[in-house]
Order: sequence, then C-alpha cells, then structure tokens
Amino acid sequence: MQIRIKKLHPEACLPEYAHGPAEDAGMDVRSLSGAVLEPGIPQAVSTGLALEIPGGYEVQIRPRSGLALKHAITLPNSPATIDPGYRGELKVILLNLGKTPYEVHPGDRIAQMVVAKYEAVEWHESELADSVRGNGGFGSSGR
Repeated sequence: MQIRIKKLHPEACLPEYAHGPAEDAGMDVRSLSGAVLEPGIPQAVSTGLALEIPGGYEVQIRPRSGLALKHAITLPNSPATIDPGYRGELKVILLNLGKTPYEVHPGDRIAQMVVAKYEAVEWHESELADSVRGNGGFGSSGR
C-alpha cells in the first residue's frame, strides 16, 4: 500500500519500521523539534509531516512501550486517530506520568503509527436479538 506523505520541514523524518513490515505492525514516528514534558501537562509535539490517508483507512498513533516503561511517557488520547480527510501537520500529544521533566530531542522516536482499515457504518434502528450476556455491564462476567 502506498500513502502520500509530505514533509512540511526539511528536517522531518518519514515514519519507518524498525525491523520491517513482516515483523513490526507499527512504524516509529519521530519528533521534529525538542520539547520539555513537565509531569502531568500534555503537550503536542510536532513531526513536520502531513498525510493523505485513503478513504476506508485511518492512521492510529500509539505510545512506545520503551518510553512508557523507562520514562512514564504516554499518549493521553491513545490510540489517536488520524482521519482520511485531515491534511494538517501530524502532532503527537505526549503526557509525562513521571515525577521529573522529560526532554524530547529533535529526531527522537516518540510514538508508533499503525495504518488500519475501517468499515463505514450505517445504523439500522430496531429491536436487538437476545444474548447470553444480555444487558450485564461492567464486572458482570466475574472478577
């Protein structure tokens, strides 16, 4: 699959697979500029990229497990969805859950990008079929 991508800045890095698409579902997304992530304050970090995602697909932006484990850096809106109609700059909202500031440098891998197919839905209002679970909600299946 090919997706159009535009570098909005010459220093922007294209997303890339660390081990190739046969082994990695997600591509690394890198920061364009530096930032200091203060604990508890979300911040949008620039990538310098814009995408033209085909209809029927979305791009999901997800946290990197290494940043989460080693530095408590996550994405508060994870997974973030980039819709096919959006043409602006891809920015990644990062949140430092740690106790000390974390510094992001230009070119740092800050997130993962996964391209996913989705189905368009048309709602059909009607009565619902019975199920074993019924209307059992949170915690209804046990511990």
